[in-house]
Amino acid sequence: MRLSALSLLAGLIFTTPALAATGPIVQSPAGAVRGVSNNGIDSFRNLPFAGPPTGQNRWKPPTPAPTWSGVRDATAFGPACIQPPSRPGSIYSEDLKAFSEDCLSLNIWKPPGAAKAPVMVWIHGGSLVSGSARGGMYDGANLARRGVMVVSINYRLGVLGYLAHPGLSAESPDGVSGNYGLLDQIAALQWVKRNIAAFGGDPDNVTIAGESAGGLSILYLMAAPKARGLFHKAIIESAYMISTPSLKEARHGELAGETIGSNLESKLGVRGLVRLRAMDATELTWKAVMAGYPPFGNIDGKVLPKQLVDVFDAGEQAPVPVLVGFNSGEIRSLRFLAPKPPATAAVYEAAIRERYGPHAEAFLKLYPASDMQESIYAYVRDSIYGWTAERVAAKQTAAGQPAYLYLFDHGYPDADSRGLHAFHASEIPYFFGLSERFPAAWPRMPSTPEEAAFGNALAGQWVDFIKTGDPGGGWNPYGSGRHYMDYGVQPVPKAGLMPGMYALHEDVILRRRAVGTIPWNWNHGILSPPLPLKASERQ
Repeated sequence: MRLSALSLLAGLIFTTPALAATGPIVQSPAGAVRGVSNNGIDSFRNLPFAGPPTGQNRWKPPTPAPTWSGVRDATAFGPACIQPPSRPGSIYSEDLKAFSEDCLSLNIWKPPGAAKAPVMVWIHGGSLVSGSARGGMYDGANLARRGVMVVSINYRLGVLGYLAHPGLSAESPDGVSGNYGLLDQIAALQWVKRNIAAFGGDPDNVTIAGESAGGLSILYLMAAPKARGLFHKAIIESAYMISTPSLKEARHGELAGETIGSNLESKLGVRGLVRLRAMDATELTWKAVMAGYPPFGNIDGKVLPKQLVDVFDAGEQAPVPVLVGFNSGEIRSLRFLAPKPPATAAVYEAAIRERYGPHAEAFLKLYPASDMQESIYAYVRDSIYGWTAERVAAKQTAAGQPAYLYLFDHGYPDADSRGLHAFHASEIPYFFGLSERFPAAWPRMPSTPEEAAFGNALAGQWVDFIKTGDPGGGWNPYGSGRHYMDYGVQPVPKAGLMPGMYALHEDVILRRRAVGTIPWNWNHGILSPPLPLKASERQ
């Protein structure tokens, strides 16, 4: 039995390369790669776009991408970046197989006969803590069949991707630290610019796309000078234009990024960068999560020059067309973001009047006490995702760029029966193409002609945007009419999304921002601090 097993293993070792040798080969500037062909779609996996961020390269900008001689095997996905375990039972939890600190790779799906094909670079979500380019729903084959070259990328996560620290700033020629995960994303886009033409893609027609933390990353990229010119359109799904720590000073109710890093060092009980860099990456990541470390970008004046709201107000963001929106049921699968309803409607109304002052009646009209649970889901959604989506559309319009706003309000039986109508990320399978590659607890999608028609309509519009910057289908740019696409039972173009919603949250957030000591996200509704009053409103 032992001899037979060894013989079988030897056979596998020597026959696997021979089988791989039948795959498609591309000669790229980085080197020759051999991929895999499946149902007419060629894919190339685990292509490194930067050097390993390990050892002394931990917490440093990405190093130059390696090149190679010979033909690189690109038939298997690479490891995901180090991250904590998924929450058991979460609809987003999936088996990502392998994890490594050496994870800066990307995957490519190539349209048949590709020649100057439009390129979409997908940036996964996961709160900047989790996720991977190999996620099952991010398979690019169906989009490739529609003529889009799909690239999915990994980037450093959590404490390994976003730690700011005085010692790290002292090492930097620019005197800054943090934002390493964002710099990874920029390095991946630079790799695409240099290499994608060899695969049949058009480096002058690149759309960046992402959902949740991927959408936040798109906003960071639109604000980052180092990313300018590396993309030409953006798809922004369920993003959040949050107040972000400044590197050197406490502002907007946030500690300085370097202070957050120093505090984490104290909590870990590990002094000095030498010891921190020597820690096991998985242990470090898990201990940072347990210590409450929050991974976000840092406003450092270099990579991120200003708060996102300031960049977009000044019209200094990337001048590109955008497709941007959010889901009606965002908070139904993110209920940890929503407080419990008060004991009575009277308590709810009193809390809103105390906190929102001159805006209390407008708030209660939008989010009435008659159904407190639904109102809480709605105002948390709108103050984070709805406000961000419409703000991006409005600011991009003001900058002279077409902006296409959407509301995803599509449900199906299994999701609706679980109280998850149009939940966070539920648009992704329709965009990438209906399939069965879902996380285990994901609500099962029905295989019906109606669902197929809906998915074809949504994907068709978004693909047209990737190709031309115009989604068609009667979808007008946001413009002065506040146009949007309502993805309900079927896509329907409409105007005037949720009257009063954007104006309310815009004024609330601008008031908090002007004070300079209040975070403008995560503190909404019955948990909101009192609204800063104008002089004319004070008694």
